[in-house]
Amino acid sequence: MLRTCDIMVVCMARLIRDGETVFHGVSSHLPLVAVLLAKHLHAPRAVHLNIPGGVDSLALELNAFTSAGCDLWQAGEADFPLSEVFDLSMRGGLDVAFLSGVQFDNRGGVNASVIGPYAKPKVRLPGGAGSAVLIPTAKRAIIWRTKHDRRTFCETLDFVTARGNVSDIVTPLCHFAMHGGELALASIHPTASIEEIADSTGFPIRYIELRRTPPPTDAELRALEAVDPGDLRNLEFAYEA
Repeated sequence: MLRTCDIMVVCMARLIRDGETVFHGVSSHLPLVAVLLAKHLHAPRAVHLNIPGGVDSLALELNAFTSAGCDLWQAGEADFPLSEVFDLSMRGGLDVAFLSGVQFDNRGGVNASVIGPYAKPKVRLPGGAGSAVLIPTAKRAIIWRTKHDRRTFCETLDFVTARGNVSDIVTPLCHFAMHGGELALASIHPTASIEEIADSTGFPIRYIELRRTPPPTDAELRALEAVDPGDLRNLEFAYEA
């Protein structure tokens, strides 16, 4: 049976190119597994950067409680601290940053700050942190979110935390890609439909050609088991269930 977590992480891994420098954040098991999967398969020369500062942390056991544990540093082949990641990005040297948020518009805007009016919000969120720097400065900001509904993908954000170089957004239903300054539907996941995506999105769906996300191959599924034997890629979906 096709699982949403496998479809998402494989879709994200396929976006990583060999030789690219790739960063992910703190609560980011899906992109962490995606980076490890890409390096295991088609992008062995991709450089894996993370918050603890370990570079190319391949020989490690993943932790369920965080994707930014000290194990990433201890298993790293070199030390590259977070402050240097920001400097690298601002100098144009960071190819990909995997980031997230709670609201997204069709122009690549991201809200990770508040729900409701900024002065008196219903919910005050953690804020931009690194996203406010990396989304405008990384060559490609790839957004991932395990929820796809009209409150998450909306026409107008309650607050714009960051806007900039968003290239792709991967959700449980589909893959959006930036085209002409607006998000366009790049592919529909095998477990979703165009009607479901339209009903779950608060802005009009644009597409050039209706395509299906290729399902994970047997080789990709075997590699997933190798890099993520604890199935941490399914954590957020297990919590939601």
